[in-house]
Amino acid sequence: MPDDDNSPISARAAKQLFAGLKAAPALMLAVSGGPDSVALMWLAARWQRSFSRGPRLLVVTVDHGLRPEAAREAREVKRLATALGLTHRTLRWRGTKPKTGLPAAAREARYRLLAQAARAAGASHVLTAHTRDDQAETLLMRLLRGSGLAGLSAMARLTERDGIVLARPLLDVPKAQLIATLKRAKISFADDPTNRDTAFTRPRLRALLPQLAAEGGDSRSLARLATRLSRANAAVEVLVDGAERFLRLRDRGDAPQAGGRSVEAQTFFEAEAFALLPEEVRLRLLLRAVNALGHEGPAELGKVETLLAALDQAINQPAAAGPRAPANGRAILKQTLAGALISLAGGRIHIRPAPARRSPKDL
Repeated sequence: MPDDDNSPISARAAKQLFAGLKAAPALMLAVSGGPDSVALMWLAARWQRSFSRGPRLLVVTVDHGLRPEAAREAREVKRLATALGLTHRTLRWRGTKPKTGLPAAAREARYRLLAQAARAAGASHVLTAHTRDDQAETLLMRLLRGSGLAGLSAMARLTERDGIVLARPLLDVPKAQLIATLKRAKISFADDPTNRDTAFTRPRLRALLPQLAAEGGDSRSLARLATRLSRANAAVEVLVDGAERFLRLRDRGDAPQAGGRSVEAQTFFEAEAFALLPEEVRLRLLLRAVNALGHEGPAELGKVETLLAALDQAINQPAAAGPRAPANGRAILKQTLAGALISLAGGRIHIRPAPARRSPKDL
């Protein structure tokens, strides 16, 4: 991309943005009608026309049913898509909307609808118009929430969700460049007032960005920080993979025993060897095992940190006690987290699915 954040994107630069997607059979573009997604659609259409045979482009607009203007904006997207020779479809988020956590619920519904539509259309990728500005805002939001290294890596260029690849080809592009591109092409776009509604966290942080930029914390530097944190996170994941293989944590407990009975799947850690690993590696090993064997959704990082502290204390108690079960066979430590049962006994940390919670009517 050019250094000038206010210069339009050239045809040559657009080809670089989509270069890795040429072999896809079909691409679905998520287009809301705002400047970022309209620019994504216009750039993708121009890129596709440069091939004799490129991927099919399908345009989808999600109407969340939250603003009366959304239906009109979807019609405008359809009009532009048709003019560009692209097919368009509007998806609607139906049902009762939550009174709290609305942005997160709307985002979850949007991705669910997009993945379903992509599978039905035979598209391998869903392209979204997240920009460098969005990356900077995401980093700030996660920083203020106390996210770990993985969270501070912010958004990746490619992620998998429900069997569909989510691609963000504009992640290094500033919003100003997209607007300059549309102005040069004389293409109009919608203005969503919720993007400035300070009742929500992201618009409040967005309003602070000019002040941060004056101190050197502009979107370019914040996005660069996210990239560097992502690199560090990937390195730690390699260490965790190696530690997991070394400790042979996965117990093939789902193999049938004699008589046809099945042993409960579980993971175990040799406590003394586990205790020698760096804290971040131990934390991620626990997080992986709990998420793999628990049945109540992803574990919260803070709760896994508390669990790790309890395990460390139990493992490192005086040598007379040691990380072994008492003479009566009971575990030194036993806790549940996210539907997983974690116990320390016999010099091992065991993690297995926890018994299902009993409902009041069963008592």
